[in-house]
Amino acid sequence: MFKEVLQSIEGIEFYTIVSMIILILFFIGILIWLFKVDKKYIKHMSELPLKEDNNQVSNYLGESK
Repeated sequence: MFKEVLQSIEGIEFYTIVSMIILILFFIGILIWLFKVDKKYIKHMSELPLKEDNNQVSNYLGESK
């Protein structure tokens, strides 16, 4: 049923191509960010769930506020 409905829409291929391009650009952007991000930031974010004192706010350089 859905196949017939989608085939009846003119220009539906355009939306498929645009959505695929957006998806690919998103993943490329994530990969670029992953290689450029500071490694201290990644380490800090990975340790957040394990910290016992959740009331203390600190940045990823280890300085407490």
